[in-house]
Amino acid sequence: ILSLLGQRLHGRCRAERRYTTTHDYKPGRGTWSWILWQDGSINYDDQVRYVDLAAAMGYEYVLIDNWWDNNIGRDRMEQFIKYARSKGVEVFLWYSSSGYWNDIEQSPVNRMDNSIARKQEMRWLQSRGVKGIKVDFFGGDKQETLRLYEEILSDADDHGLMVIFHGCTLPRGWERMYPNYVGSEAVLASENLVFDQHFCDNEAFNATLHPFIRNAVGCMEFGGVFLNKRLNRANDGGTIRRTTDIFQLATAVLFQNPIQNFALAPNNLTDAPQICLDFMKQVPTTWDETRFIDGYPGRYIVLARRHGNTWYITAVNATAEPLKLELDLPMLAGQEVSLYSDDRKMQPQLKLHKIKADGSLQLTVRPQGGAVIVK
Repeated sequence: ILSLLGQRLHGRCRAERRYTTTHDYKPGRGTWSWILWQDGSINYDDQVRYVDLAAAMGYEYVLIDNWWDNNIGRDRMEQFIKYARSKGVEVFLWYSSSGYWNDIEQSPVNRMDNSIARKQEMRWLQSRGVKGIKVDFFGGDKQETLRLYEEILSDADDHGLMVIFHGCTLPRGWERMYPNYVGSEAVLASENLVFDQHFCDNEAFNATLHPFIRNAVGCMEFGGVFLNKRLNRANDGGTIRRTTDIFQLATAVLFQNPIQNFALAPNNLTDAPQICLDFMKQVPTTWDETRFIDGYPGRYIVLARRHGNTWYITAVNATAEPLKLELDLPMLAGQEVSLYSDDRKMQPQLKLHKIKADGSLQLTVRPQGGAVIVK
């Protein structure tokens, strides 16, 4: 496992670019209502609230999930896109990959499976200023389905569209092969935390597996970072989050995807700790270097990522006891860093901390908690 992670992190991928592009695709952060507010939020007014949230956070994108063609409509969607862009926020729209051959109800359907319909749809998207699509519900790994992935990507690039895949196969080398490819789910992702308490109870355990297994293979569109304590619209019911706020911040760095649609909600602007909001306003989504520091699958993980000249050291603890670590961080030797961690009451705290001259650091990570070091 560690060997696989090392190969992935050091870029030893032999996949080659399948086509060149004339477009300048920009990674970034996004909001999406569906993860907490679900299908009922796919209406004009709720989407405006999520655009306003994205603008307040300085995020680049908003993702509108299934049923937008029925609940908002194409004509009003044009109005919505203009509003979003007036706020400096670009739009991703959801599609089903399916056609006549299955019974998936969530729409739009019959737009991505056929080349003529797909190109017509993508011309409309490009003309309205949409920047990307999220395509869902792929049926297995048949050769025909794998060809469909590539056809969607190629046609999307012709129209300047980025592509996220959901309900899909594991990507292998796609980040290098397709210039407009910006992520795949291919994991038990954040929606499962909303659907069943079992997944909340095991969130930390699963989070310490993904860097060794799923995210070691390719980018992972997880859609996480919840600052709601209860995973529903009103933050007062539904499943209960077991992990700390700092754990959630740590996953923003731990899970790698060039477009990160975070699970923040408009209420977080007033009910979440300010240090968490400030962190989420500046966290990047692309990395120039990644180093494995320490960890054991299912127990804990410490990972270092560099964006430009800034290092983020992220750690999460899936055990039931405080985890005392002796870390070697030569890239931060002798430097003063910002340390985000949980206090004894499991509340988020931010402190300045001096790394020893030899790069060593003693770090305690609380149970179901996390830590992030930034310099």
